[in-house]
Amino acid sequence: MARGDQLGRQWKIIQALIASRRGKSVPELAEMVECHTRTVYRDLEALQVAGFPVTTERDGHRMVWSLLSGTQQTLPIPLSLPELLALYFGRRLAGVLRGTVFHDALESLFEKIKALLPGEMVQELERAQAGLSVGATPVKPHAAYRGMIDTVNQAVSQRRRLDMIYRSMRDRTETRRRVAPYRLLFFDGAFYMIGYCGLRRDIRVFALDRIQRLDLTDEPFDRPADMILDDFLKPSFGVFLGPPTTVRVRFASTVAGYLSEKTWHASQKLTPQKDGSVIFEAEVAGTEEIKRWILTWGAHAVVLTPESLREDLRREAEALKRNYRS
Repeated sequence: MARGDQLGRQWKIIQALIASRRGKSVPELAEMVECHTRTVYRDLEALQVAGFPVTTERDGHRMVWSLLSGTQQTLPIPLSLPELLALYFGRRLAGVLRGTVFHDALESLFEKIKALLPGEMVQELERAQAGLSVGATPVKPHAAYRGMIDTVNQAVSQRRRLDMIYRSMRDRTETRRRVAPYRLLFFDGAFYMIGYCGLRRDIRVFALDRIQRLDLTDEPFDRPADMILDDFLKPSFGVFLGPPTTVRVRFASTVAGYLSEKTWHASQKLTPQKDGSVIFEAEVAGTEEIKRWILTWGAHAVVLTPESLREDLRREAEALKRNYRS
């Protein structure tokens, strides 16, 4: 029998004993986990060896198994084995949040889970996790603006405006703004704040690492009742917005299969062509971010519309050619 099956069955037995006030008999446990009573006896003995406070006593004319008094309050009742494995796998995924309060809170959670489990169960989880891996992705160093993340979180939850000095990436100019923050957003390895900007009199998206100074004010704000932020962001190809634009791109047959494997945008339409190529079409808000995405496909992607985006790509290609001329 696979070790994972045995561990999963034993975990079901523990959950049944936790939920039962008067304990469970071996035949009851055997029926629940769909195995022979001899197997249940072996599982109960294994759990005792592993450190679980499992005990047996007579209840009338039958013998029942239960957990020692008080154990029900210390064991993780709601967690199944797959959920524990998912949490352990999530620990690796959470590496991109290192340096933030979110990462620290998750680390604390993992340590508490380990403290609640017997050593054998922890070792089994560690062995299971060894078979999973997470590829490294580019991440910004969040520790430098950890306090800023906390301030934005506080402002969002308390609905208080923020005063900030923001530096533009394009021309490096700094502007003073008062913002009503609606949401903290984590996207593509970086944190952003979505909110109403008093300077621009519109909703804007701000990269936290471009904020030079941030102060929480006492001025409250009310978010529009009809605003759905998910709908607000849906047209963008990333996080930043611009004018609505229909973009059509032909992808060569050599990459058509890779392109078709994923959903790149909620509005996308893929139209296969006779020569094996695929035409990608999407309604996006602004073309700056989708332009960078198209460039990652190199010569395998050719913009069909709009003409303005074609011209942008032409200029990029000419600049690349000049860079490599020598």
